[in-house]
Amino acid sequence: MNEKLFSPQLVRLLVAVLGSGLSMYLLTSVVPLYLATNGASGLGAGLSTGAMMLSAVAVELAVPRMLARFGYRDTLALGLILLGLPALALPLSTDLVPVLIVCLIRGAGLAILVVGAVALIAEVAPAHRRGEALGTYGVVVGVPAVAALPLGVFLVDRIGFTGVFVLAAVTALASLTMIPGLPTAKASAGDQHTNVLKGLRGSGLPRPALVFAAVTVAAGVGVTFVPLAVADGNHSVVAAALLIQAAAAPVARWLAGRYGDRHGANRLLLPSVLLATLGAGSLVFMSNTAVLFVGMLLFGLGFGAAQNVTLSIMYDRVPVHRYGQVSALWNLAYDAGWGVGAIAFGLVVAGTGYPVAFALTTLVLAIALAFCVRVPAGPVGHSGGGDQVLGHLMNPTDDCLAS
Repeated sequence: MNEKLFSPQLVRLLVAVLGSGLSMYLLTSVVPLYLATNGASGLGAGLSTGAMMLSAVAVELAVPRMLARFGYRDTLALGLILLGLPALALPLSTDLVPVLIVCLIRGAGLAILVVGAVALIAEVAPAHRRGEALGTYGVVVGVPAVAALPLGVFLVDRIGFTGVFVLAAVTALASLTMIPGLPTAKASAGDQHTNVLKGLRGSGLPRPALVFAAVTVAAGVGVTFVPLAVADGNHSVVAAALLIQAAAAPVARWLAGRYGDRHGANRLLLPSVLLATLGAGSLVFMSNTAVLFVGMLLFGLGFGAAQNVTLSIMYDRVPVHRYGQVSALWNLAYDAGWGVGAIAFGLVVAGTGYPVAFALTTLVLAIALAFCVRVPAGPVGHSGGGDQVLGHLMNPTDDCLAS
């Protein structure tokens, strides 16, 4: 096995991931803002995020089978096309339905890319450096979030919505140049690899996935509604807040990977969810700009760490032929939480206002936090030959995550 972390194939994959991430994050906050600017309600703005993410959820269930049938190279190429090309249709209409159709198609492309990329990284990286490889992937994914998430909102006042839409299309389609250097191999065709929901009982996978889904509920709410909730639509404040969160997340994700490889990922889950909870709670008081910035920093740190920790825990609990299942399940939790959070918040905010709606979002995280408190009785369960028990006091999340 090649012990070198940055093989040519991994580098090409990371460049493609970078381009797809730029395309996604340029429009993550801009499309809801586009709809709101043209008269859509909070529900309409939430539906744009929800449509993309819930479309991703539906397609993610099929991606492992696509990888097994068509191989990594062709599948990832299709994902880039579906993510990039439909963005060119957004300037053609400001009506909700056409915009939602574009979001649905882009969600399918996103699903293919995130599941395929994470599964391929797990296969090409040296086993003893997998956490570091995933952390590096997190940094590469985070770079577009750092740059493009605030940049999209910032550019709206400079080049207009149409300019941002075209830029998002170009960044995804340009990444197709990286595809020829990726492996042509097809993923394992075993049932556990292609059937995402099969064999979960007793696997230790559902609970970390559900905990992570709760964190992504708050993430979807933040990127969709912070731009709409900031007083007077101050795009500079919005861009700064999004930049703070986006910059904190990849740093925390990489550090969590480094720490987890050396000391075990389990012990980091409780602190990561706690940071995310504190950050989300701060948004109740977001009328104070300083509190908004601190809250986005805390949430970014917790969100980034939770991404690496939950995925590492899940990979540690399964054999190699189930990596595709883990990748799909984790990304399903990511996108389902993000999409459901945006839609539910849009439904609630009209009747409650932003402070109460943000408080309810924090409650979701608080419930997830309760699942990360050590259950005093019962054995620690691990399956798949992964984490070793270091003791209940050193790994307080072992009990809550065993299923």
